[in-house]
Order: sequence, then structure tokens, then C-alpha cells
Amino acid sequence: MLSVNDVKKAYEVLKPVVFKTALTYDKYLSEKYHANIYLKHENEQRVRSFKLRGAYYAISQLTKEERKNGVVCASAGNHAQGVAYAANELQIQATIFMPVTTPNQKISQVRFFGGSHVQIELIGDTFDEAAKAAKNFSITHQKTFVDPFDDENVMAGQGTVALEIFDQAEKEGIKFDKMLVQIGGGGLISGMATYSLATHPEVEVIGIEAAGAMSMRAAYNSGRPVTLNHIDKFADGIAVATAGQKTFATIKDKVERLLSVDEGLISETILELYSKVGLVAEPAGAAAVAALEVIKDEIVGQTIVCLISGGNNDISRMQEIEERTQIYQGVKHYFVVNFPQRPGALRQFVNEILGPNDDITRFEYIKRASKGKGPCLIGILLSDKQDYDALLERITQFDPNYVNLHGNESLYNLLV
Repeated sequence: MLSVNDVKKAYEVLKPVVFKTALTYDKYLSEKYHANIYLKHENEQRVRSFKLRGAYYAISQLTKEERKNGVVCASAGNHAQGVAYAANELQIQATIFMPVTTPNQKISQVRFFGGSHVQIELIGDTFDEAAKAAKNFSITHQKTFVDPFDDENVMAGQGTVALEIFDQAEKEGIKFDKMLVQIGGGGLISGMATYSLATHPEVEVIGIEAAGAMSMRAAYNSGRPVTLNHIDKFADGIAVATAGQKTFATIKDKVERLLSVDEGLISETILELYSKVGLVAEPAGAAAVAALEVIKDEIVGQTIVCLISGGNNDISRMQEIEERTQIYQGVKHYFVVNFPQRPGALRQFVNEILGPNDDITRFEYIKRASKGKGPCLIGILLSDKQDYDALLERITQFDPNYVNLHGNESLYNLLV
């Protein structure tokens, strides 16, 4: 099993390669949670995520023959950028498999960091589908597969984040009570928990998963990694359907506590970090800070470090992030309402159903001949979420057969 010496060895290799990213006290979050909140800014790493550490170290340990043959990896984005950067620096060829659903910003960054040393293959809807194709390709072409998390060298490289944190904290006289670390496949927390437990056992390491992709929790419950039937790919950096075998064994031994955070809360945190802290975090990168809201009652007076694991946030996703935030906050709702096909029906709805400060954000309606009523898709933004129940009562009076899209994921995805 991974040891603290493995992490120290990786650190010596990585010192001239990676940035020693900042560890900063955050005044806004500290005042909000009545605690001392510190942020480790891996969003400021060379490829804007911690993934460079594990990817570079793993590739650096290959033999000359393995380097000559080239490497293969699968990634939702950040691991791919780390492999691309390492391949370009070490002058070896890399074939990188990414899900078709990967944000364009991450694909373009892989090309930027890898240059002529990288070939990108887009395949599958999830990381797991891309990983299966990548592993088959590596076997067929006799190339080394650089696993994004289930590899001791990758885990050791990622663990250097914890080494840096404690080194920086010691110089500032900081003593942590808790360390919040994201979990996707588990490589990051495996390395960080290994180092933390060996050197600072008094610090509680808490694993943070996105609620829509709790593969490590499923592994804990089953006693082994299992594959989730469905995952929410919003927090793509930690949206993994199957936890790693090696990472699960390490985490089960070293991490006692896992938390999940709703994707809506992650969205809210992304916007909050941007507007209040001036920090750009991708969904996975914001997950650890989002978890502060989950444990806010127990951390009062404590000193907490949260990892900002990545900052590769595609600006084109901001509308989706704002939408998820408003739905999570309970102020945005969608309905299918049957409207009488007569003049003045919409005016009646606006005057009698909406509150004085509510707004219609979406209205789709097609008048149908020879029918007394027609369905309409309506998006409503409330000024106060407390007005929701009263709104439902008024809509019921207008159309007893209306459809509320809240909780109806299939219909929401189809219509919205």
C-alpha cells in the first residue's frame, strides 16, 4: 500500500516541475462560517488543477522503452491536461481518450498543453466509457496506460498537495482540525490522506463527493468498488461511476468520513467564490468549499483547509451554473400549464397567478386549432422561495392538471 515515503519521493521529482501553489486564509468564508478557513489554490497550478502532479510523476517513472512506445490515458479533462503537459515536456507521444461530453474549454486546453505530442480521441458519454476504450487501445498498441487515479505513482504525486499544505502551515504556525478533499476515483485523497495520517494524525481528512456521483460511498457500502447505473456529470472532474480498486483500499483504511454535496450547492458555491472571493473554480474544484455548508454547525471555531482542486471552468457553462443555483435555492421553477385558448389568458395568469415581484423567465406556447386549451411551458423566478406554496395554490386554481417539473428529471431535460 502507498506509503508516506512514496509521497516524499514524488515531491522531490516534482519540485522543479509544479508550482507550489498558495495556501491562503479566506476572510469572507471565515466570517461566514465563524471558523478559520484556508484555501489551497491548485486552481493556480500550471494546468489549473492538481492533476499535473500525478500524471507527470507517473510518466516520469516509465522506462526508456515505455516512453518510446508512448502513453495512453482517459480523462474528463484535467488528467488529460496533466498528461498532455508531461508528454510535451518529456517529448513522448500521448493518445488521450475523453468523453464526448467533455467541455470544449478542456479539450482545447489539452491541445494547447500537448501540442504535436498529443492525439485526442472523443468517445463515450462518460469517463468510464472513455477509459474502457483507452485501456483496449493501450493493449492493442502496446502503450502504457496512465490511470487517472488507480495507480500508486499517480496517488503519490497527488499526495504532494498535502505535503505542501503542511509545510506551508508549519511555517505560518497554523494547525488544522480538518482537511476537506474531493473524491472522484480517489487518487487525490488516497495520496493526501496517506501523507496526512502519517505526519499529522490529529487532522481529520474528510472526503467530498458530488451527490450525483457517489461511487466511493457505494464502494464503502458494498465493501468493494461497484459501478453506478447513472451519474450526474455536472461536476465532471469527480463524476466517476466506478471507484478504483487500489484507491478504495487506501481510502477505506485511512479516511473514516465521506460527505456528499448537492450539485446545486456546488453551483451556488462557484458563483459565491467568483463574486465574493474573486476565485474561478470548476464544479469539482468548488466541492470542498461547498461542503463547509454541510458541516457548518460543527466547525465553528475550528481551523479548516479546503482544496480548490481545479479552475478549468468553461465560461459557456455559467448559464447552466446559474440555473442550477436558482433551482437549488428554490426560487426557479418550471411548469407545464394548460391555457385556455382565448385572448387575455396570459394576462390573467400574469395578473392573478404571479406575485408582484415574480418574473416569467420562459414561455413556450403554440395555439392549436379546434382545441379549448393548449399546454404551455412556463419558467417562473420567485422573488422569495417562501412564496412557492402560495404559487402552487394559485396555479392549481388556474389549471388543476398542471405538471410540476421539479423532481421530474426526464421531463425537465426534454423540455428545458
